[in-house]
Amino acid sequence: MAGHTPAPMTPDQALDLLREGNRRFRDGNPIRPQMTGEERRLALAREQRPFCVLVGCSDSRVPPELLFGRGLGELFIVRNAGNVVDLAAMGSIEYGVAVLGAPLIVVLGHERCGAVKAAVDVVEHDATYPGSIGQMIEPIIPAVLKARREGEHDLLDRSVRANVQRIVHRLRHTEEMLVGPQREGRLKVVGARYDLDDGIVDFFE
Repeated sequence: MAGHTPAPMTPDQALDLLREGNRRFRDGNPIRPQMTGEERRLALAREQRPFCVLVGCSDSRVPPELLFGRGLGELFIVRNAGNVVDLAAMGSIEYGVAVLGAPLIVVLGHERCGAVKAAVDVVEHDATYPGSIGQMIEPIIPAVLKARREGEHDLLDRSVRANVQRIVHRLRHTEEMLVGPQREGRLKVVGARYDLDDGIVDFFE
């Protein structure tokens, strides 16, 4: 029908799209042409409606659109080393939800994360880093300490997961602009870990 507006995507529908896209990525299937072509680009020039805010790491091996088989205008991405959430990142997340209407937030850590490894080295070996690098990894240290209390085996990978869980907990419970939409069922916050070797994104929250 002319003028018909599609119903908003639910959080679970958005999550299913990411799962399906990651399967397509692992199978070697390309992004759908209609999601990257001229018609799509011109439509997005007028308005964007991403279905997911993705908080990810800057690591060059972890490009979100490719990992999830998505095209232009589908993911609102916040990236920095260690997928930490500072003031700028939080403002971007809130913008993606409150202004752009994304029904899903995914916090994505990954195997052998260099920023988390740096935080592990601070805790385990009293390492220091020049410039702003040390300040950048400070928020990750509590996750490393938590992971270490739970055991020494595979501390790096458990710290990656603990770092994601720490951020997910914050977004779920302490940010009022995000708590309301979650309470109303319009928003979901989940954590995930990407495996560099096999390409699998494990949604564990």
